[in-house]
Amino acid sequence: MSRILIGACIGALCLSAAAVPAAAQNAASFSGTWKGDIASAKLPAKPDVFMLKDGRYSCSSCVPAVAVKADGTAQASPGHDYWDHIAVKPVDARTIAYRYTRGGKVVTTSTDTVSPDGRTLTSRWRSTDNAKGVEQSGTKVETRIGPAPAGAHAASGSWRREAIKAISDSSLYLTLKDDGRALTFSQPSGETFTARFGGPAVPIVGDPARTMAQVRRAGPRTIVETDTRDGKVVYVYTMTLAPDGRSITMVNEDRRQGTKTQFVAHRQ
Repeated sequence: MSRILIGACIGALCLSAAAVPAAAQNAASFSGTWKGDIASAKLPAKPDVFMLKDGRYSCSSCVPAVAVKADGTAQASPGHDYWDHIAVKPVDARTIAYRYTRGGKVVTTSTDTVSPDGRTLTSRWRSTDNAKGVEQSGTKVETRIGPAPAGAHAASGSWRREAIKAISDSSLYLTLKDDGRALTFSQPSGETFTARFGGPAVPIVGDPARTMAQVRRAGPRTIVETDTRDGKVVYVYTMTLAPDGRSITMVNEDRRQGTKTQFVAHRQ
């Protein structure tokens, strides 16, 4: 999934296909290379809710919701921007494996593993779904807030996101260039765009979901990026530059999921 950091959830897997905003304030401040600090992340309060039981998998917190057979075969799940089929399979009593495909091609794989005491869920994912086909990966930890239903797989239930433990550098780094009239954004994985401040939305080159980005200045040290797909707003990013110019606080509003994530990026 291109532009990965923190964002939309599939089951207990958190992926984001546009989680790093591309906005800059001026050439003397926002321009440069920045790296997201996963330790600073304030994750959404909305729980992940899913269940594997009697050969079926469901994710009621997903948008759209997912309900498929859990036999390891690709199952159609329409309405998702970065994949069209999902394969779900129990690996053992504490682990579930997922495989996501688009147009018959595997784009992401992941696993959810519950701890022996049933209180912690660790999600690990790998993906090559970006402009350059760079392999990216990440690890996330969640805490149980709702029990697994009777007879369900141990990893089932309701989970609260606690921490991002690891994400590939190619997902965390971004380069911004602001010439006072337009912003250019790029990532090591190949996603890029150039948009005029206050101008029309432009395509994010290399984004498989054909996301459009529009940027505007919202204050002396604040930029807002609005991302749309098929004319509908999917993400709104607000980026505020620290007074010393060394860090940016980024707030990501996921309009489809109804969640908000915040993190800090540091100047490199």
